[in-house]
Amino acid sequence: MKGEFYRIAVDCTHIRIKAPSGAHEADFVNRKSFHSINVQMVCNADCVISNVVAKWPGSVHDSRIFRASEIYQCLSQGEFSGVLLGDRGYGCQPFLLTPFTDPQEAQQAYNHAHARTRARVEMTFGLLKARFHCLHKLRVNPVRACDITVACAVLHNVACLRKERAPRVPPAMDWDNPAIFPDDDSGRLLRDQYVLNYFS
Repeated sequence: MKGEFYRIAVDCTHIRIKAPSGAHEADFVNRKSFHSINVQMVCNADCVISNVVAKWPGSVHDSRIFRASEIYQCLSQGEFSGVLLGDRGYGCQPFLLTPFTDPQEAQQAYNHAHARTRARVEMTFGLLKARFHCLHKLRVNPVRACDITVACAVLHNVACLRKERAPRVPPAMDWDNPAIFPDDDSGRLLRDQYVLNYFS
């Protein structure tokens, strides 16, 4: 059950862009001090992307993007069943499970399974950028950069589904996004229940 339970993860990746002109140029400067768009993706264990949100400046926090997304609305209103896995930058919710900060023994096993599954979304970002070198820096305006990123995600899925040879993936940049929203009590209870049922 442990291997099958955790299959879908959410995270954001930054796509570097040239500095846009206009009054909102500073909005695109991210925490690493370069201009980017912040793109949210949901993927499965096969690195197939099932959801893309590409419309936010680089300064916007991952969890703000998630809370404004259609998938968040659908999950919070019970339209979809199941859960997503997210890193510590997200608040734990009944539909978005995060790792424990200071895990005990059974919680460590949960964190390990959680990290192994979340590694797939990081691998997906790496594969996407390795397949499409233009995503290392797009020299277009932000709106066009968003369109190009979505097109690359679609083509990446086609490559995955056709089982095309995967390119070599360089090490990912660590963003270590601190949480800005607190954990939801019902999310923590559900996470504890999963630990009790599957990792104790």
